[in-house]
Amino acid sequence: MGYQSEGLCMSRIAGDAAHGGEGWSPRIESLRQEIGKVWESCGVDSEWSPLKGVLMHQPGPEIEAITDANNALMIDVPKLALARQQHDALVEIYRKSGISVFYVEPHDIPSPNMMFVADLFFMTPEGAILARPASTVRAGEERFIAQKLAELGIPILRCVRGKGVFEGADASWIDSNTLLIGTGLRTNAEGATQVTSLMKEMDVEVVRVGLPYGAMHLMGTLRFVDRDLAVSWRTRIPYAAVKTLRDHGFTVSFIPNEEEAIYGMALNFVTLEPNKIVMPDGNPRTQSFYENMGIKCETVKLAELHKAAGGIGCLTGILRRESTSQTLT
Repeated sequence: MGYQSEGLCMSRIAGDAAHGGEGWSPRIESLRQEIGKVWESCGVDSEWSPLKGVLMHQPGPEIEAITDANNALMIDVPKLALARQQHDALVEIYRKSGISVFYVEPHDIPSPNMMFVADLFFMTPEGAILARPASTVRAGEERFIAQKLAELGIPILRCVRGKGVFEGADASWIDSNTLLIGTGLRTNAEGATQVTSLMKEMDVEVVRVGLPYGAMHLMGTLRFVDRDLAVSWRTRIPYAAVKTLRDHGFTVSFIPNEEEAIYGMALNFVTLEPNKIVMPDGNPRTQSFYENMGIKCETVKLAELHKAAGGIGCLTGILRRESTSQTLT
């Protein structure tokens, strides 16, 4: 009787949904298909399609704690009240454009560069790659990003580890199947290799280029405006990057005024939608150059934040753009 009872019990258990029996519902959708269902809507597969969601950090008391601008990786110490005012103005442009804005609000006072959220993660169509900043000054900022991404319900696909360093501003989507990574001061070969490994799992080709000495990030040398139009800095963009873009059907235009690029961060813009950007004001020659190419320019005062050695693109962590499969149909 004992064996019979045990057999009946095991038979009943084997028939339960929990053990694969009637009622079992297999998970057959891919992670990408679950975005917007199981996970919060997120994802990026281009640098130019309509912008939908961003992650920002409003500068706070960490700025007032700076005692030496150079040691804080800055040109000068921004005045906090004016820096916050200019940051708010940028956020307002995003909101008026229908873009969702989320804030990273660390529970502790973070390092002074926390406002440059774009460096701290990179978004793929399936979720985020968590960066590992190259400087000890910024070490640990990625923890606050990880906490916020988890809070928002956005998958973290990989954390760069070991002795790899990688910053999100060193990667750009050429198209949905091709990623450009710049190595140099902020992203080393090991960091790039780790990102490449993940991209390979997504069937994405990675083109790696070395950045010239003096270039902080790939972002500072190259921006995308439309599916076939990029803008670059002639003396700082690697030859291999320009060749790759042209091989993929891009027209690569070069900014006309290096002084505005250096002091006005005229190339450090964010594309809101095809042929529409938000850029720092005070760059008349570059703005006219953009507008003559048919690019609509929203402008915002950002000079105080530029003292911290970063611009609009650096301040803006991209969480979501419209998928190119939607944009191109």
